[in-house]
Amino acid sequence: MNATKVLQIGILTVFAILIATAFTQPPQGNPWVVPEKYKKMKNPVKADAESISAGKALYAKHCKSCHGSKGLGDGTKAAQLKTKCGDFSTADFQSQSDGALFYKTNEGRDDMPSFKKKIPDEVDVWNVVNYMRTLKK
Repeated sequence: MNATKVLQIGILTVFAILIATAFTQPPQGNPWVVPEKYKKMKNPVKADAESISAGKALYAKHCKSCHGSKGLGDGTKAAQLKTKCGDFSTADFQSQSDGALFYKTNEGRDDMPSFKKKIPDEVDVWNVVNYMRTLKK
Protein backbone atom coordinates (compact mmCIF):
# COMPACT_ATOMS: atom_id res chain seq x y z
CA MET A 1 0.00 0.00 0.00
CA ASN A 2 1.44 3.39 -0.91
CA ALA A 3 1.76 6.34 1.50
CA THR A 4 -1.11 8.28 -0.10
CA LYS A 5 -3.53 5.40 0.41
CA VAL A 6 -2.46 4.99 4.07
CA LEU A 7 -2.93 8.73 4.65
CA GLN A 8 -6.40 8.65 3.07
CA ILE A 9 -7.46 5.69 5.23
CA GLY A 10 -6.10 7.43 8.34
CA ILE A 11 -7.99 10.66 7.59
CA LEU A 12 -11.22 8.77 6.90
CA THR A 13 -10.83 6.83 10.15
CA VAL A 14 -10.32 10.01 12.19
CA PHE A 15 -13.28 11.64 10.44
CA ALA A 16 -15.52 8.63 11.18
CA ILE A 17 -14.51 8.70 14.86
CA LEU A 18 -15.28 12.42 15.11
CA ILE A 19 -18.72 11.94 13.56
CA ALA A 20 -19.53 8.98 15.81
CA THR A 21 -18.45 10.94 18.89
CA ALA A 22 -20.56 13.94 17.91
CA PHE A 23 -23.69 11.78 17.81
CA THR A 24 -23.08 9.80 21.00
CA GLN A 25 -22.06 12.51 23.49
CA PRO A 26 -24.36 15.35 24.49
CA PRO A 27 -22.97 18.80 23.72
CA GLN A 28 -21.90 21.10 26.56
CA GLY A 29 -24.81 23.29 27.56
CA ASN A 30 -27.31 20.58 26.64
CA PRO A 31 -30.51 21.64 28.44
CA TRP A 32 -31.47 19.49 31.40
CA VAL A 33 -35.10 18.60 30.83
CA VAL A 34 -37.10 18.39 34.03
CA PRO A 35 -40.53 16.68 33.88
CA GLU A 36 -43.48 19.00 34.52
CA LYS A 37 -44.41 17.02 37.62
CA TYR A 38 -41.15 18.09 39.26
CA LYS A 39 -41.18 21.66 37.95
CA LYS A 40 -44.48 22.17 39.76
CA MET A 41 -43.59 20.14 42.86
CA LYS A 42 -43.68 22.15 46.08
CA ASN A 43 -41.00 21.78 48.72
CA PRO A 44 -42.65 20.15 51.76
CA VAL A 45 -39.74 21.06 54.07
CA LYS A 46 -39.69 24.51 55.62
CA ALA A 47 -36.38 26.31 54.96
CA ASP A 48 -35.66 26.95 58.62
CA ALA A 49 -32.32 26.91 60.45
CA GLU A 50 -32.61 23.19 61.23
CA SER A 51 -33.28 22.21 57.60
CA ILE A 52 -30.53 24.47 56.25
CA SER A 53 -28.04 23.11 58.78
CA ALA A 54 -28.90 19.51 57.84
CA GLY A 55 -28.68 20.40 54.15
CA LYS A 56 -25.30 22.07 54.64
CA ALA A 57 -23.90 18.93 56.31
CA LEU A 58 -25.17 16.72 53.46
CA TYR A 59 -23.86 19.19 50.89
CA ALA A 60 -20.40 19.13 52.52
CA LYS A 61 -20.40 15.33 52.38
CA HIS A 62 -21.84 14.76 48.89
CA CYS A 63 -21.65 17.96 46.80
CA LYS A 64 -18.78 20.16 47.92
CA SER A 65 -16.02 18.18 46.18
CA CYS A 66 -17.45 19.10 42.77
CA HIS A 67 -19.56 22.21 43.37
CA GLY A 68 -17.23 23.88 45.88
CA SER A 69 -17.84 25.25 49.36
CA LYS A 70 -19.82 28.24 48.03
CA GLY A 71 -21.55 26.38 45.20
CA LEU A 72 -19.55 28.10 42.45
CA GLY A 73 -18.71 24.87 40.61
CA ASP A 74 -15.07 25.10 41.65
CA GLY A 75 -14.66 22.07 43.91
CA THR A 76 -11.49 19.99 44.05
CA LYS A 77 -12.92 17.39 41.62
CA ALA A 78 -14.52 19.87 39.18
CA ALA A 79 -11.55 20.04 36.80
CA GLN A 80 -11.60 16.25 36.36
CA LEU A 81 -15.17 16.21 35.04
CA LYS A 82 -16.23 16.19 31.39
CA THR A 83 -19.10 18.58 32.04
CA LYS A 84 -18.97 21.91 33.81
CA CYS A 85 -20.28 21.92 37.37
CA GLY A 86 -23.27 24.10 38.00
CA ASP A 87 -22.82 27.44 39.76
CA PHE A 88 -25.55 27.57 42.37
CA SER A 89 -25.07 31.29 43.00
CA THR A 90 -26.31 32.42 39.59
CA ALA A 91 -29.74 33.94 38.99
CA ASP A 92 -30.35 31.25 36.34
CA PHE A 93 -29.81 28.47 38.88
CA GLN A 94 -31.75 30.21 41.64
CA SER A 95 -34.72 30.84 39.30
CA GLN A 96 -35.38 27.09 39.01
CA SER A 97 -38.19 25.66 41.08
CA ASP A 98 -37.42 23.68 44.23
CA GLY A 99 -38.95 20.66 42.50
CA ALA A 100 -36.54 21.01 39.57
CA LEU A 101 -33.58 21.13 41.96
CA PHE A 102 -34.94 18.11 43.83
CA TYR A 103 -35.27 16.20 40.55
CA LYS A 104 -31.76 17.04 39.35
CA THR A 105 -30.21 16.14 42.70
CA ASN A 106 -32.13 12.90 42.94
CA GLU A 107 -31.79 11.74 39.32
CA GLY A 108 -28.40 13.04 38.21
CA ARG A 109 -27.11 13.12 34.64
CA ASP A 110 -23.74 12.75 32.91
CA ASP A 111 -21.02 13.49 35.52
CA MET A 112 -23.65 14.44 38.11
CA PRO A 113 -24.47 11.20 39.96
CA SER A 114 -27.92 10.19 41.13
CA PHE A 115 -28.30 10.58 44.87
CA LYS A 116 -31.28 8.21 45.24
CA LYS A 117 -29.11 5.69 47.08
CA LYS A 118 -26.63 8.05 48.73
CA ILE A 119 -29.38 10.27 50.14
CA PRO A 120 -32.39 7.92 50.23
CA ASP A 121 -34.54 10.05 52.58
CA GLU A 122 -36.44 12.59 50.46
CA VAL A 123 -36.55 15.01 53.40
CA ASP A 124 -32.76 15.09 53.31
CA VAL A 125 -32.78 15.92 49.59
CA TRP A 126 -35.19 18.78 50.33
CA ASN A 127 -32.80 19.94 53.06
CA VAL A 128 -30.02 20.09 50.45
CA VAL A 129 -32.33 22.10 48.17
CA ASN A 130 -33.02 24.50 51.04
CA TYR A 131 -29.28 24.87 51.64
CA MET A 132 -28.57 25.46 47.92
CA ARG A 133 -31.01 28.38 48.12
CA THR A 134 -28.61 30.11 50.54
CA LEU A 135 -25.77 30.10 47.99
CA LYS A 136 -26.87 33.26 46.18
CA LYS A 137 -24.55 35.99 44.97
